[in-house]
Amino acid sequence: MSSTAPPGGVSLTRLLAGFIARNWRPYLLAGSLLAIVGVLTVLIPRQVGQIVDGLASRQLAGGALLAQLGLLLAMGLAIYFLRVAWRLQLFPASYRLGVELRTRLYQQLTRQGPAFYRRQRTGDLMARATNDIDAVEMVAGEAMLAGFDGALTLALVLTMMTVGIDWRLALAALLPFPLMALAFWKISEHIHRAWGDSLARFGRLNDHVQETLSGVRTLRALGLEARNGAKLSELAGAAADSSLEAQRWEAAFEPAVGIALTAAAAITLGLGGYLVWRDELTIGALTSFSMYLVQLIWPMFAAGWVISLLERGRAAWGRLDAVLAAPAEVTDEGAAAAPPASLLEWRQVGFHYPGQAQPALDDIDLELPAGQTLGVVGPTGAGKSTLLKLLLRQHAPDRGVIRWQGLALAEYKLSALRAAISWVPQEPFLFSASVADNIALVRPDADRADIERVARLAAVHDDILRLPQGYDTPVGEKGVALSGGQRQRLAIARALLADAPLLLLDDALSAVDTDTETRILRHLRAERRGRSVIIVSHRLSAVADADRIAVLHHGRVSEQGDHASLLSLDGWYASQWRYQQLEASLDEI
Repeated sequence: MSSTAPPGGVSLTRLLAGFIARNWRPYLLAGSLLAIVGVLTVLIPRQVGQIVDGLASRQLAGGALLAQLGLLLAMGLAIYFLRVAWRLQLFPASYRLGVELRTRLYQQLTRQGPAFYRRQRTGDLMARATNDIDAVEMVAGEAMLAGFDGALTLALVLTMMTVGIDWRLALAALLPFPLMALAFWKISEHIHRAWGDSLARFGRLNDHVQETLSGVRTLRALGLEARNGAKLSELAGAAADSSLEAQRWEAAFEPAVGIALTAAAAITLGLGGYLVWRDELTIGALTSFSMYLVQLIWPMFAAGWVISLLERGRAAWGRLDAVLAAPAEVTDEGAAAAPPASLLEWRQVGFHYPGQAQPALDDIDLELPAGQTLGVVGPTGAGKSTLLKLLLRQHAPDRGVIRWQGLALAEYKLSALRAAISWVPQEPFLFSASVADNIALVRPDADRADIERVARLAAVHDDILRLPQGYDTPVGEKGVALSGGQRQRLAIARALLADAPLLLLDDALSAVDTDTETRILRHLRAERRGRSVIIVSHRLSAVADADRIAVLHHGRVSEQGDHASLLSLDGWYASQWRYQQLEASLDEI
C-alpha cells in the first residue's frame, strides 16, 4: 500500500485522482479493454444494417449470410469475455481504496485523545468505517466503470449516428436530451441531500445498537428493554425513510431517460421514414440508427447511476474527511527513545479540560526517583487520574513541563514513550479472547510459564485455574465472563508481563479485598527490579509503603511526604487514614 495517500482535508475528486495516479496500471488496462468493448458494441448495429440491406437487395444469402451471422456471434462472445476481463482489473483496484481509507481511519483514531472521543460516538465512527467507506469505494469502482463506459459508448454511438448514417437525423434525435440533462441536474441536488441525511441517520442507528449491546445487562436490570426497543424502532424507521427518500430520487432518473428516448424515437421514426420515402436513407441505415438509439439507453442510465454514486460518495466523504482532517490533540514530533527507569519530575504543571473554568491540575511540583514508588491520593475529582493521563500524553499540559531523564515528554517519540509505560486504568479493558491471550497482549510470544508467573504476582492464578478451561477460557466481550476484581487483576498481570520501566496503577485495586490487595502489593515490591511505580488509590493502605505520597486537593499538592510524616502532619491524609482504619476494624466485627 502506498504511503503517499493524500492527507485529510481534500476533495473527493483529489482523493480519487491521487489514488488512480498511484494505481494507474489496472485502470489503464481496464479502460483499454473497455474501449475495445465499446468499439465492438457500436459495430454490431452497423453490421446488422448491412445484413438487412443485403437481404433486402437479395445480394446476401447462403454461406455469405452465415459468415456475417458468425461474425456477429464472435463479436458478442468477444464483448462478453472482455467485460469479464476489465471487471477483474478494475474492481480489485477499487477495493484497495477501501483498504487504504480504513487503514488511514484506524491510524487517525489511534492518534486521537480523549477530547476527540468525547465529541464522537463509537457507533457513528463504525458507520463511517463501513457504510461511508463503501460509498467512496463504489465511486472508485462502479462509478468509474459506468462513467467511462457510458461516456465512451455515447461518443462512439453519436459518431456512428452522425458520420456513419445521417447527421440531420442525429441532430433531430438529440433535441430532447438537453431537457433530460436539466432534469438530471435537479435530481442530483436532491440525491446529495438525501444520501447525506441517510448516512447520518444510519450512524445514529449504529450508535444506538452499539450502546444497547454494550449495556444490555443494565437495560435488563432496569427493565428498559421495551423502551429501548421502541427507540431502536424509531431510529431504524428514520434510517429506512431517509434511505427510501434517496432511492425515490434515484428512481426519478428512469422516467427522465424514458421520456427523452421515447421523444427521440418518435423523431427518428418520423424524420427517418420521411428520408427513406425520399430515398435519402436506406431501410438498413434506419435500422442501424434505431439500434444506435437503443444503445443510447445505457449511457443515459449510466449518467444517472454515476450521478447517484457520486452524490452518495460526496456525502460519505464529507463525513469521513471530517474525521481524517481532525487535528490530534497531542502532537507526535519527538524523536528520542524512551529511557529506562530514571528520574521523573513535574515542574509547575497545570492543565484545564476544555470548557472547564476550574483547573484539573495547578502548579504540580513532584519528583519520582528511579526505582521508587509514588503514591497519589486525594478526594474524588482532585486530579489524580489526570496526572497519569498527562504522563501518557493523552493530554498536553497547559503550562509547566514533565521531564523524564531530563527530557520533556514531548521530546520522546509517542509510541516509544507509551511502550515504556505499563498502565492499568480504573476500568481495565479485556478483549474477546482467552485469559492467556489477554495477559499476553503486550507480549504475544510469551510462554505459558511467564504468563502464569505474572498471574501469580497479580494474585489471580488460583481464580484462573477454577475457570472451566483455565487459561484457555474465553473472557467474552470486555471480559463479561469475569468479575470486576478478576478483570483488574488480569490487567495488572498484563502490565507486569510488559516489564516496562514505569508502572501506573490508577485505582487498579479498588475491586479487590484488602487481603488480596496486600498480597499484590507485596509481590510488586518483591518483583519491582528497578521499576518505578505510581499508585493512585482511594484506599490509603495501597500507598502506605510508598517511598513518597502526594495528596492532591482541587488539583494542587496539599500534602507530600512518606506515610509516617503525613500522619504527623495531622492533615487530610491522617484524618482519612484514621477513618479507613476504623472502617476496616468495624468490618471485621
